[in-house]
Amino acid sequence: MTVRRGKKLSISIQEHMAIDVCPGPIRPIRQISAYFPRLSPTSPGPVPGGVASGMGGAHLLSPLLAHGRHGGVSGGGSLSLTSSVDTSVEINSSDSDDCTALGTLEFELRYERSSSELHCTVLRAKGLKSMDFNGLSDPYVKLHLLPGACKANKLKTKTIRNSLNPVWNETLTYVGITEEDMHRKTLRLTVCDEDKLTHNELIGESRVPLKRVKPDQTKHFHTCLEHPPPLPSPTAMGEALRGISCYLRELEQLEQLHSLEERGRLLLSLQFLPPLSRRGGGLCVGVKRCAHLAAMDVNGFSDPYVKIYLKPDIQKKSKHKTSVIKKTLNPEFNEEFFYEISLSELANKTLEVTVWDYDLGRSNDFIGGVCLSCHTQGDGLRHWMDCLKNKGSRVERWHILTNELPRTLSHD
Repeated sequence: MTVRRGKKLSISIQEHMAIDVCPGPIRPIRQISAYFPRLSPTSPGPVPGGVASGMGGAHLLSPLLAHGRHGGVSGGGSLSLTSSVDTSVEINSSDSDDCTALGTLEFELRYERSSSELHCTVLRAKGLKSMDFNGLSDPYVKLHLLPGACKANKLKTKTIRNSLNPVWNETLTYVGITEEDMHRKTLRLTVCDEDKLTHNELIGESRVPLKRVKPDQTKHFHTCLEHPPPLPSPTAMGEALRGISCYLRELEQLEQLHSLEERGRLLLSLQFLPPLSRRGGGLCVGVKRCAHLAAMDVNGFSDPYVKIYLKPDIQKKSKHKTSVIKKTLNPEFNEEFFYEISLSELANKTLEVTVWDYDLGRSNDFIGGVCLSCHTQGDGLRHWMDCLKNKGSRVERWHILTNELPRTLSHD
């Protein structure tokens, strides 16, 4: 088409549409369609009248599904409702390696009730997201028990270099896990990329409620890695989503408060010896071991020792201390201490057990403590009553250390 100088170029509407519209099939964009609810094969049909109820999202269709319902696009770009549903199942299915762009993680959990141990065998990961310039990653897996102090209960596998499909076959063990923990705690498995010069990068995570694991049975998991729970900014959302953002923030703060309460675990044994068996009879307290203590030193460890008191202690002669174990969060003490006391007097006493981090040249740091008496609650009360009822028998129990300093205790 030739246009003379001085005349305006006029294009018909047919020519304009032919220039601006790109022919060919309309392909769904995953990044955009992911924001719209997908229709699963088991979801109910639309509400009569075409009105969606509530926030369910089962009656809302993404543009991809809308095209499929109305016949789609002609030619090779036609999309049916069946193909859209298949795509949704493929993305969300936990059995598919392509279900997430972050990859999948395979592991096993087993809880031994007799030994109070939780074994996590990290098997392998597949299709991890590349985090390095060479298109690979240096992945490792971290375990955390939630709620709980992250430093106190963190376990970590070895690092596999330059791999997107690492195989670990490594078993990590938590000790001192009670049946109550199995009902209320969640295990978080985080896959990270190790970087020597910069900070380690998070690839993805998976969370498993421990109540899904039956005692003395091995349960196999093959899960998709996900991003951590988002905390969106309220200023970037409408009024409808602003409440969700505030709820997520409060949930995160509540989890942090719970994490401050737990500082590790302590295994104690109590045995009341009758008067004929040893001197005048009394209470034998055994400090066995601690597990997953909070790290109090800059090196990521602590130098723990245990102190015990039998109060009220007017003459201040009931204090006993274990030896100090250097640079560990899982010390084994295996030390016993004896209090010569009658059963009637013991019923009015309180046993205070505290764990400290030894520091040379300055005040020792308080890690956690627990009280046992007839006036306490929970495991402390049950352990104390079992000791008084079963004279001559050694009773062992794990106790949760909290950061609350007993009121009758003063600092070293």
